[in-house]
Amino acid sequence: MRLTQERDIIVREIFSDHEHFDVDEIVARLDKPVDGRRVSRATVYRTVSSLEEAGLIRKVARTNDREVYEHDYGYPQHDHFICEKCNSLLEFRNEEISAILEKVAMEMGFRMVGHRLEGYGICAECAKPPSRRHCKLDMI
Repeated sequence: MRLTQERDIIVREIFSDHEHFDVDEIVARLDKPVDGRRVSRATVYRTVSSLEEAGLIRKVARTNDREVYEHDYGYPQHDHFICEKCNSLLEFRNEEISAILEKVAMEMGFRMVGHRLEGYGICAECAKPPSRRHCKLDMI
């Protein structure tokens, strides 16, 4: 594909940090003209799709009816915990998990080139008990 100015702007925005994102977030970040050029929503969607097909970004999860992506080109293998309450994604690395998967793959004659692990539950922030305000009924 030809690298147009619009695609270049989108790629630079996506790879400017290693945060998880959805397409609407990229569209919102590029809402104002960059270098005098506007980037259309359709171009962002097509470019994200092309980057995924090329293996430069990957879909991490579907939360709140949105596809969440990350770029992992040149980024170390990692896994995710996904909070079912606030939809936050927490990255973590664990060599023991990788070693277990490699051992099982070898035992099965499977040549593993990578893995993806997603754990679902409630994050520490959402698991905190709600703070109670004292009211007159509590004093009875």
